[in-house]
Amino acid sequence: MPSTTHRILITEPIPEKAIDFLKQHGEVTVGEKGTYQNQEHLIRDIKGYDALLCMLSNPVNKRVLEAADRLKIVANFAVGYDNIDVETAHELGIKVANTPDVLTEACGDYAMGLLMALSRKFNEAEAYLREGNFTGWEPLGFLGMELRNKTLGIIGMGRIGQAFARRARAFGMQIKYHNRSRINPEIEKELEATYIADHYELARQSDVLSLNCPLTEETHHLVDRNLLEIMPEHALLVNISRGAVIDEAELAKALKEEVIVGAALDVFENEPEVNPELLKTPNTLLLPHIASATHETREAIGMLAAQAIADILEGKLASEVPNLIRP
Repeated sequence: MPSTTHRILITEPIPEKAIDFLKQHGEVTVGEKGTYQNQEHLIRDIKGYDALLCMLSNPVNKRVLEAADRLKIVANFAVGYDNIDVETAHELGIKVANTPDVLTEACGDYAMGLLMALSRKFNEAEAYLREGNFTGWEPLGFLGMELRNKTLGIIGMGRIGQAFARRARAFGMQIKYHNRSRINPEIEKELEATYIADHYELARQSDVLSLNCPLTEETHHLVDRNLLEIMPEHALLVNISRGAVIDEAELAKALKEEVIVGAALDVFENEPEVNPELLKTPNTLLLPHIASATHETREAIGMLAAQAIADILEGKLASEVPNLIRP
């Protein structure tokens, strides 16, 4: 045990490499899965800890942060950080870190996998086979959408959006995107991507609409009934960003009414709960938030969060910790 008195709380098990690394910098406590999805549990236990390594499912809100008496840093095991009240943290002098870059390629692969599975009806076809219904090749069985020459519309052309676009280009798709601002012209040229200033217009032009944007006040329920009705009837929707970017009740209705053909979702508005109406919808691929689920990526996420904690506990300046969220 190091001589330091630093105490570090990890809200649930993460790759052992990151845990072992943090044990070199203080006393580490690892919570059980699901324990700290309730803010009251965090409020109860946060006192006395110098660092918190948390998940997107942990509500690190104003009450939690104000209950902390020694907290110096909160490091999120994710790129996103909408579960953390960053403004309050900074007011209290608490640093906040996330884990950008390390999951870009895994998420790009995953988004392409979702699109392939959805467009070619993999889940429906497999269920059909497993249920004993396969009696031979059928000329009209499970006909899907060919991706070549189709338009992929991306809302949120950051690192992950660009990674998805590169993969889609290899399948012969045309790329259009909407972003808060246009991306670097050189990247636009590389991706042969066309900027669309209005996200409704992007939805109208897209055979596939992919959500890769952060959750903000502006993007909450960005995909609502109005947007869904603008999309082509044959369109597919893919979401690996945040669940609340979609109005799930309206999406379920739209799928049942065949306003669009299908949707692949990795994230949900009230995780771990899934809207029960979505569970009943046709041609819907629903997966349990696993976009970054590779051994390499999850270990890299843990190490990046752990390194930020170690740096702050060792007294490094904020400017020397690249993955801090700036005030």
